[in-house]
Amino acid sequence: MSRFTEPQDADFRAINDSLGFDRRLAPYDVRQSRAHAAMLAARGIISGADLDALDRALDRVERELSDGSFPFAEGDEDIHMAIERRVTEIAGSVGGKLHTARSRNDQVATDMAMFVRARAEAARAAIVRLARTLVDVAQAHIDWPMPGYTHLQRAQPVYLSHHLLTYVWMLARDRARFDQVVAAADVLPLGAGALAGVNFDTDRELVARELGFAAVAENSIDAVSNRDFVLDYLAAAATCATHLSRLGAEIVMWSSQEFGFCEVSDAWASGSSIMPQKKNPDAAELLRGKAPRVAGHLVALHGVMHALPLTYNKDMQEDKEHLFDAADTLELCLAAAEGMLGSITFHRERLAAAASDEFLAATDIADLLVRRGLPFREAHGVVAALVGAAVRQGKALSALTPEELAEQSPLLDDEFYAVLRDGAWLESKVSAGGTSLRRVREQIERARAALR
Repeated sequence: MSRFTEPQDADFRAINDSLGFDRRLAPYDVRQSRAHAAMLAARGIISGADLDALDRALDRVERELSDGSFPFAEGDEDIHMAIERRVTEIAGSVGGKLHTARSRNDQVATDMAMFVRARAEAARAAIVRLARTLVDVAQAHIDWPMPGYTHLQRAQPVYLSHHLLTYVWMLARDRARFDQVVAAADVLPLGAGALAGVNFDTDRELVARELGFAAVAENSIDAVSNRDFVLDYLAAAATCATHLSRLGAEIVMWSSQEFGFCEVSDAWASGSSIMPQKKNPDAAELLRGKAPRVAGHLVALHGVMHALPLTYNKDMQEDKEHLFDAADTLELCLAAAEGMLGSITFHRERLAAAASDEFLAATDIADLLVRRGLPFREAHGVVAALVGAAVRQGKALSALTPEELAEQSPLLDDEFYAVLRDGAWLESKVSAGGTSLRRVREQIERARAALR
């Protein structure tokens, strides 16, 4: 006899069933079912013969899921019920013992923790690969000058290597965030039952060891209601995707004819349906466009979880599609960024021409005056007046005469022109983390060490 006397409405089934997307949890569900069955046998809750039958059935289920022959049925609500049904079909009534001392609540939470841990480790590995590619590209362009920007206006010259290494340190922080995600997902929920624990003397530590968890959840209510580790993954993914979007945005700008700093390879570009001359850096554009999608999943799951009463609620089924899409999107973006950066071509002449704009040396001129005793704010005003005079006359700073320099400050002499000579601006940035070649070489070594 069932509690229910009416069949479920078709539309209810459509909104309630999760098999269409949670079937990708199948490998984790099979693995945890093996560990759970082994624990039941070790504690004498089921017999050794029962364990053998369950293991044989799970072997077959695993093969069927792998080769696509698994017979999903009309009544399968989710992957967990589908696997249990199939185990029972294969093993007979002993299959019904598999669910002893567990609930779908702690079962689902465990599958999700295993999935998050695996995908956080995959993201971490992809981040390291991209970061190493960026270090290699930086090494290959170590002494290529380019303008640095603020407000998208030329500001101060830097080396291309220094600019690219910026993203390496962003990615290093991303890797650290995913390290924290792995730790957050490394606590076993299984054994909490529906919410209050189970009526059997189970060995949760045994299951944790079998599944590679570092610890077991201390509180059964927290175990089944916790999705912090999913939020943590989505937060780390959103930040990483945002970093990739900034990288993509710069490649898009630099690929334009207006900048002409680089060209993505044909393998990472597309043409126009109507303009045959076009070569569009679509991969870089999509790095921009995918980032808010990942961030949106984080916000959406916060919306699901906020103010949700303990313990499990069906709302929490919404965690899966947000997590799955974010994981797929992030890993694809990381792979695309690695491929695109590994095959990109930079144009040294265009970069150098933009970096040779003498106005980029304005701060260096101000620093020259500071070294000669003038307070920086006064030096700033002097140089601003020099820039204004050059702009009004339509000439470079180095074309200003000694008399014009003297009009603004008696502290300016021939060293003014020496500062403006090509290369002096870059090599003057000797502070730790600066763009001088010595500092960039140090940075590359530190980056390589950090990525080992």
